[in-house]
Amino acid sequence: MKPTEERWTEIEHLPKWDEEFYDVYTAKKYGKWVMLKTLKSEYKGIPEYEAMIEKEFDTRYNLAHPHIVMINDFEEVPGIGRCIITDDVYGDSLRSLLDENKVRREHVEKLKTQFLSALEYIQANHITHLPIRSERIIFTENIGNLKLIDVGFEQRPALTPEQASDDIRNFGIIVLETLNKSGINDPQLRKIAEKCADADRRHRYRDIHDLRLAIENRRSNHLYIAIIAFLTVMIAILIWLSSPYKPAIPEMQEIETSDQR
Repeated sequence: MKPTEERWTEIEHLPKWDEEFYDVYTAKKYGKWVMLKTLKSEYKGIPEYEAMIEKEFDTRYNLAHPHIVMINDFEEVPGIGRCIITDDVYGDSLRSLLDENKVRREHVEKLKTQFLSALEYIQANHITHLPIRSERIIFTENIGNLKLIDVGFEQRPALTPEQASDDIRNFGIIVLETLNKSGINDPQLRKIAEKCADADRRHRYRDIHDLRLAIENRRSNHLYIAIIAFLTVMIAILIWLSSPYKPAIPEMQEIETSDQR
């Protein structure tokens, strides 16, 4: 094992990545790039904030999703203090891409698929979090893969309907801003985003599943079930009419004789 002094090298503060309570750094651990997240100096040593960072580590450590930044460890880093250690996700935030007019259609496509997939996973695991903003959506430097950072601080037995709907609204707000600032024309996605961003929760999609169906241009399972039930009944009627048990139809001659009388 290398001595502690050689474990950490090239530590650099990234002010634009800082969060409300945390400073964020990039560094190499045994030669591999990682990112560090530690309490700002004014919060260090205060029990409630120390408990907060520990709780965030406990909540996020077991999360595993390709579009959410994974936490690897929680340890003391010389000169910085106790840090949450995450995968390296150096790249451009959606906010910086919007501000620099660099958003391309592939970024929009990844919001429709990768961003939505990450939201779905967060909700399925009942993770409470601050509102997701464009600053927390990162497109990695080399391949442009979407990653969410700062995704949650507590896991609960269930999310409230309001919390789940707020995620849908934030999705709509982010997508609308992206379409507006990039000038990318996608009428279907715009219509979906406007519904998501509606101020009245009753007008939004019921859940992430319905939102996904809308984006994939598919209908709800309830409609599919109704259609299948209808077709099943029609097929049963046709089979019955072609069976020996179908109702008897009077022969034409008998009908004509009856008419002559």
